[in-house]
Amino acid sequence: MKVGNCMTRNVQVASPEQSIREVAEIMGRLDAGVMPVGDHDRLVGMITDRDIAIRGVALGKGPDTKVRDVMSSEVKYCFDDEDVEHVLENMGDLQVRRLPVLNRDKRLVGIISLGDLATNGESAEAGEALSDISKPGGEHSQTAH
Repeated sequence: MKVGNCMTRNVQVASPEQSIREVAEIMGRLDAGVMPVGDHDRLVGMITDRDIAIRGVALGKGPDTKVRDVMSSEVKYCFDDEDVEHVLENMGDLQVRRLPVLNRDKRLVGIISLGDLATNGESAEAGEALSDISKPGGEHSQTAH
């Protein structure tokens, strides 16, 4: 199965110039913990609720701080024509639960999550990826520091 067959389309995209308050409000309405950040139809970063909390609030930055000041600019992504099995393996290796999906022109066309994959017939592979993601010592582990 290809990623394009099971990804979420019509993804809300944040602007690097938006405030973290605006993005947090949008995340709340969407019940999402992550948003791609785009600038002129190009993916330039990702922002998570954790970025807002750790790189924003915890460092004393206010609600009017720009997304560009707290987002992750090194973005891992996949392509819509990639095989799901390959992407799941990469998600496990990268220890991420979701990836932005680009077409071969490098335009954002969706986002893929472990949940998307698990509900679209790839539950065993999604479970294996989750096992890899959940291993201690990852980027977000409390034991890594």
